[in-house]
Amino acid sequence: MTGGLVAIGTLLVAALVGVLLRRRDGRVRTKNRATVPDDVRAVLDPRADVTLVQLSTTFCAPCRHARVILADLADKTDGLAHTDIDLTDRPELAQRLAVLRTPTTLAVDSRGAEILRVDGVPRRESLLAALRPHLSA
Repeated sequence: MTGGLVAIGTLLVAALVGVLLRRRDGRVRTKNRATVPDDVRAVLDPRADVTLVQLSTTFCAPCRHARVILADLADKTDGLAHTDIDLTDRPELAQRLAVLRTPTTLAVDSRGAEILRVDGVPRRESLLAALRPHLSA
C-alpha cells in the first residue's frame, strides 16, 4: 500500500513539474539590461538595432526549430539580425550567461545590453511584440 502511494505521489510531482516547465517554455522575460560578455558582443551584427543570439548545443533537437523561427523572423524584420553560439564546448560562457537549458535566445541591442531572454523555442508573435519598441523601423 505504501509503495503505491509513493508511486502516485511521484507521478503527481512529475506531472506538476512538467506542467510548470511547459508553461515557462518560450516565454519572453525582460532582463535588467546588463551588458553581455565580450564573447557575445563579438558576434553581434553592428548594422542591426537588435541581434537575436541563439545559445545552442550540438545535440539539441529544439535548437533546430528555434533556429528556423529566429532566422525567418530576422529575415523578415528590418533592424533585426540572428546569430548562433554553440555552447557545447563552452561551459564557462553558459555559466556566465546563466544558461540552464538550450535553446536560450538573448535579444541584445547594438550597445551590447541584453534586452530580453527566451528559454526554449520562442513564440514568434510574443517575441516580435516584445522587440518592436527596440526596433527603429
